[in-house]
Amino acid sequence: MESSLWLANRRYRASLTGWTFKWTRIDHKNRHHKTISVSVADVVGVEEGRVSVLPCKSAEDSDKDFTVFYVKRVSSGSSRGLLWRLGHTQFTCPSRVLRDQWTNHLRAALKTHCPLRPSRLLVFINPFGGKKKGKQIFDSLVAPLFELAGISSHVIVTERANQARDHLLKKDLTGFDGVVCVGGDGMFSEVLHGVIGRTQQEAGLCENEPFAVLQVCPLHIGIIPAGSTDCVCYATVGVIDPVTSALHIIIGDSQPLDVCSVHHSNTLVRYSVSLLGYGFYGDVLAQSEKNRWMGPLRYDYAGAMVYLSNRSYKGVVHFLPADPMLSSPRDKTHCLSGCDVCSRSRDRFFPQSADSSSLCSSYLSKSSSDSEGDWVRVEGRFRCVSLTCMSCSCPKSPLGLSPSAHLADGTGDLILVWDSHPLGFLKYLYRHTSSQDQFDLPFVEVHRVKAIRFSVSSGEEEDAYKKVGEPSLDEEEEEEEEKRAYKEDLSRNGSQQHLTTKPAQPTKATCGVLCGVCCSSAPTTSVWNCDGEILPFTDILCRIHGQLVRLYARGIEDAATAHPELV
Repeated sequence: MESSLWLANRRYRASLTGWTFKWTRIDHKNRHHKTISVSVADVVGVEEGRVSVLPCKSAEDSDKDFTVFYVKRVSSGSSRGLLWRLGHTQFTCPSRVLRDQWTNHLRAALKTHCPLRPSRLLVFINPFGGKKKGKQIFDSLVAPLFELAGISSHVIVTERANQARDHLLKKDLTGFDGVVCVGGDGMFSEVLHGVIGRTQQEAGLCENEPFAVLQVCPLHIGIIPAGSTDCVCYATVGVIDPVTSALHIIIGDSQPLDVCSVHHSNTLVRYSVSLLGYGFYGDVLAQSEKNRWMGPLRYDYAGAMVYLSNRSYKGVVHFLPADPMLSSPRDKTHCLSGCDVCSRSRDRFFPQSADSSSLCSSYLSKSSSDSEGDWVRVEGRFRCVSLTCMSCSCPKSPLGLSPSAHLADGTGDLILVWDSHPLGFLKYLYRHTSSQDQFDLPFVEVHRVKAIRFSVSSGEEEDAYKKVGEPSLDEEEEEEEEKRAYKEDLSRNGSQQHLTTKPAQPTKATCGVLCGVCCSSAPTTSVWNCDGEILPFTDILCRIHGQLVRLYARGIEDAATAHPELV
């Protein structure tokens, strides 16, 4: 379609061809000037009249006017990704008939070229996370955009921990295209466990087997950042901005994501997508839980206290290396939107085949082989042991714990930091805030892996009791009762998962993990930090499940190559 339209009393020649809607200014001598083009994939909605949505909705009814809303990219300055903003242009037509033709053609183009956009979403809002502005953020910034795009939302404001997970596991989800969580990483974890658990339930699969072939989740997950930590959002979008995330959901972007399953004694404990850390990162989390009244500042305080404690821990690590020919944690590449490594991995996980049974058997064969191969054993004393399925970048650490980690290549990066001089470890920590290579240190090594096993030396956990004082018989019985209750909860839960109702205590065996700078006897075992939750077990087995879930995101857009005009 093509015709003359007017903007602010100036004549333009507008055309809609295939994937592009563009308009060119024409002067009184019919000379063409600057052309503005908008991809149909970036159009959010079309409204009759002169309409604006943000910061507040207003509409001026007119028979000859229509407004086109679209994604407008803006440089984010300090962040790696691009901010998305709602751009709009108000056109005036010579007649109402032409106005209706334009609105109908544009809406038809959206349906034709963007069939995977969500139309109905289940939204969970955590009103207590971060600065407790989750509901306000959704009502003022997100809901108007969803309404503009014609998306209906069933909104649930959670009242307790794990409510979102329980709802996803037990309630009817028919008709929903995706699930949106408004909150931080904790809220995302709830939704993640619910979506994965529900999918495996319906497929009749057991999640307790570490090398079981799990069913890929059909429901997409959207994240509206509103928490104390928004690591997953930052690592998959590049910015922490509710409007940007809402527009990614509306557009229907799809970013596959690897998930790490964590097991203990043949039982699934948790799923992880960002950081699984033992030693320093586990101690920091345990210390921060004692100072929740400090808000986000508790993490800085806990980090300083744990660093001054100068601890290291014995451990045995077994890992199954990934194919070094595919990628390396030291290859200096970054996982950006359209990442080649992740795209090639998708072809390995889901080979093109018209026969669905052969596709399933191919994926089964690939996943079953993950349990085979030559495992590597490493034993020693470590400052920290970390496994991450993504870069874990955040505003304070723009490149993250492992800058070359990929979101969807079916691997994780195992980072081993050996016991070292405190100043050396401080240098390692400082390099996370700069562009220096944190792995270029003699006491640091990193491996790209498909699975790991971790255990402490025999008797280490028992020694931890004696270092901080022998527990009484009642304390021992209480601890055993806690572990039994934990496992019973795992077996009762339909998804074989357990998310702590409140931040778990380190258990009596590690009650001295954070004994303070002045403690005369340091503990011999730490705790695991699993995406911001403390695990009650030290010995674990972890396996990476390639592209198990999908987010409403597209990875971090590289402004320098994709949109050089913004640099």
